[in-house]
Amino acid sequence: MGKFRAGSLALAALVVLSGCGVGRHSEVECMERAMFFESHRSSRDGMIAVGSVVMNRVQSGQYPRSVCGVVGQKNQFAPGIMSRRMNSKAMPDVRDAARAVLRGERHPLIGNAMFFHAASHRFSYGNMHYVVTTGGNAFYEKRPRALVTQPVPLRPIENITRR
Repeated sequence: MGKFRAGSLALAALVVLSGCGVGRHSEVECMERAMFFESHRSSRDGMIAVGSVVMNRVQSGQYPRSVCGVVGQKNQFAPGIMSRRMNSKAMPDVRDAARAVLRGERHPLIGNAMFFHAASHRFSYGNMHYVVTTGGNAFYEKRPRALVTQPVPLRPIENITRR
């Protein structure tokens, strides 16, 4: 029982540290999962914007330092994001967008935004500064109230990322 318990603890530590469940996903797969489940595969711009938020988090020092760590972080993205199946005719587009973001492409209007929500939802928080609405999501930065100049989601804009 001692060896089993020690092995279980080591496995649990690996799961926590990887953020992706025992390292079973590559950085590309984790990015694909974020785009697939969060952008609703509705537009390339939406997928690139989601990927840009993931990369902003990775580089921020406030979140895990890997794509899988960010995407797999509890209660940050869609439930089951790391375990649900991705079946869709859109997978080639998702794959292309994920690779583009990992090669350095970013949505030109995302800036430092690290947050988004479904564009159809409205929130009354006073610290949300919206930067773009695309792919069915509204993307925003959290700022002190006095620095929020765009407190409501912008009209959707599409087709500004390259193909």
